[in-house]
Amino acid sequence: MSTKGPDSASSVGLVPYEDTLRRLREAFRAGRTRSAEFRAAQLRGLGRFLQDHKQQLQEALAQDLNKSAFQSDISELIQCQNEVDLALKNLRAWMKDEYVATNLLTKLSSAFIRKEPFGLVLIIAPWNYPVNLTLMPLVGALAAGNCVVLKPSEMSKCTEKVLCELLPQYLDQSCFAVVLGGPQETSQLLEHQFDYIFFTGSPRVGRIVMAAAAKHLTPITLELGGKNPCYVDDDCDPQTVANRVAWFRYFNSGQTCVAPDYVLCSPETRERLLPALQSAITRFYGDDPKSSPNLGRIINQKHFLRLQGLLRCGRVAIGGQSDESDRYIAPTVLVDVQETEPVMQEEIFGPILPLVTVRSLDEAIDFINQREKPLALFAFSNSSQVVNEVMERTSSGSFGGNEGFIYLTLPSLPLGGVGNSGMGRYHGKFSFDTFSHQRACLLRSPGLEKVNDIRYPPYSPWNQQLITWALGSQSCTLL
Repeated sequence: MSTKGPDSASSVGLVPYEDTLRRLREAFRAGRTRSAEFRAAQLRGLGRFLQDHKQQLQEALAQDLNKSAFQSDISELIQCQNEVDLALKNLRAWMKDEYVATNLLTKLSSAFIRKEPFGLVLIIAPWNYPVNLTLMPLVGALAAGNCVVLKPSEMSKCTEKVLCELLPQYLDQSCFAVVLGGPQETSQLLEHQFDYIFFTGSPRVGRIVMAAAAKHLTPITLELGGKNPCYVDDDCDPQTVANRVAWFRYFNSGQTCVAPDYVLCSPETRERLLPALQSAITRFYGDDPKSSPNLGRIINQKHFLRLQGLLRCGRVAIGGQSDESDRYIAPTVLVDVQETEPVMQEEIFGPILPLVTVRSLDEAIDFINQREKPLALFAFSNSSQVVNEVMERTSSGSFGGNEGFIYLTLPSLPLGGVGNSGMGRYHGKFSFDTFSHQRACLLRSPGLEKVNDIRYPPYSPWNQQLITWALGSQSCTLL
């Protein structure tokens, strides 16, 4: 089912969404989502939705963010389809009980971890990759056997409309609902108790969601953002670095939570990087980037005006043009920015890249470590020793050495933050694990009680010594 707002039309006097949540809870308690067959059917339905409505999704993404069909495919649709296919292929293996080692006291028992669904899950998605960041966690929630309330972003309104009107037709509506609306509706949802909450968005809103979850002691995953540093060593090929940094910075018009947010380099490297970045931008988007089919647009006027204000920080070395009527901001490079300026205090989330000069690798690492832990961190150098040193002496949700966020295409690697950039992880099996309660189970025969006498008081010196020894001995139980 989908609902355009609180359930007031059908349930006057009730708390908003109460009817919807009650129906989903009843379905979960009835065990409807538990079987592997049901979960697989839901995943296949999600896969069919992606295939049947590929064109509508591409058109919606073009209207919301000016994404080309190719960019929508590689960053959104293919990623989601791959996630569905992986879950279907591995579902039964992921669901299997995981047997664990026992000690001598439990040698006659069967010890294992059972992967159980949490129950009723709330997924709150953002607008910058409105298909990917909505459906990727949904795959994990469905595979794990949960009932789901999905809250897509109201900012990407065209994509929201497709998800609301078409996706419920492919899933069991007694176990799934789409809820529309903005901050007010989200706040009303968060007043209810869920069994798990998955939120993707800003650290500011993440704190609000976490505070709401804390009222009910609800477990939570927060996929947040922050300012992702990119260190560029003197020992590098500037054009190679510029190509890679520019592609990742300006992809989706910079509206990517794991994009490099600023570059740290020496003054000498900065002067080598600037013409290389200009060359890369021209190569990618032509002499008139505004007319390029490969450059996106800012999501709305509010964010456009915020980014336009950031263009006044430091000095524009490349780009800087903007057009409010088209929500267009050119691929821009800033230099001579001050640490206290807004562009270095807030996540940019747009096609603006500040270059900050440092005198040494140590100074760059200190600069990074004095700030909140980022969602992603990048280091470019011909020296593997330099790359490894940056990786070993810093902390971040993910790390790219001589590479950007292409690691997001690997379901074998988790996506997740640390500290201010979030908590929890997902993608591939990590998504299944995130939405599954790991239940510790120990089963033993009701007979053979004589064997248990050793653990009952009173304890003789011999009993104590034997129990101590038995507790310290581990053996692998294969059942």
